[in-house]
Amino acid sequence: MTLEQKNAIESLRSQGLGYRKIALETGVSENTVKSYLRRYPVVSPTSILEEAVEPDVAVEIDEGRETKPCQFCGQPVPQNPGRKEKKFCSVECRNRWWNKNKYRVPRKTLHTFLCPTCGEEFSAYGTSSRKYCSHACYINGRFHGSENGRGAQ
Repeated sequence: MTLEQKNAIESLRSQGLGYRKIALETGVSENTVKSYLRRYPVVSPTSILEEAVEPDVAVEIDEGRETKPCQFCGQPVPQNPGRKEKKFCSVECRNRWWNKNKYRVPRKTLHTFLCPTCGEEFSAYGTSSRKYCSHACYINGRFHGSENGRGAQ
């Protein structure tokens, strides 16, 4: 999609046009328009919040849908009833927040193993069933034979 088409989609949406009419006007498929507007929602001037909002405070907008502020930029993020809570208004905000808060990423348990092919000790996050330290050791142990591996048949 070209930059001109993206700008046209945003301007037509801000005028209140629906997906189908925007698709006809821009020559882009209706599903592409839907996907683009879901990723980059066009915020109308009437729905922008004037004040800063606490991250855990729910806010009602005129459509009747509950919203919560984006954890990164504070823009309202519409929530869908019965669905998982949305915390960010866009992919960019989510990536920026996680890049600034890497220490908050929950790390799984670090497991230590002994590779049966090379005999080296290695560590891996999460899985407790890992056997080889690398793909090369797996290939060597599985297909080329080793003292502890099955070897070629």
